[in-house]
Amino acid sequence: QVQLVESGGGLVQAGGSLRLSCAASARTFSSYHMGWFRQAPGKEREFVGTINWNGRSAFYADSVKGRFTISRDNAKNTVYLQMNSLKPEDTAVYYCAASERPYGLTNAYDYKYWGQGTQVTVSS
Repeated sequence: QVQLVESGGGLVQAGGSLRLSCAASARTFSSYHMGWFRQAPGKEREFVGTINWNGRSAFYADSVKGRFTISRDNAKNTVYLQMNSLKPEDTAVYYCAASERPYGLTNAYDYKYWGQGTQVTVSS
């Protein structure tokens, strides 16, 4: 069982930055690939990016590539989402998720454990 708790959301102006954190309870955190997803009102949950178990590989949705960066610190059981050059269309609830399946998955159903989400609002 893995418990995930996101933090760091808030209100920011367009062009600004935020860093989200996701703290995990699992002692075997390093065995999970981690993902970030987001969901805007009235829309389906959307893949943002994923990072492999040791942090050496990550990839992103086209919509955030070059602006968002995922990193992790296995010693702290934490994964991060650094968001730069934020746009109003980035407004959503952001979720971190953990997967026991092979690295590189972009569908939400491939991730077994989820946090409660943190709201990010970008004003124009």
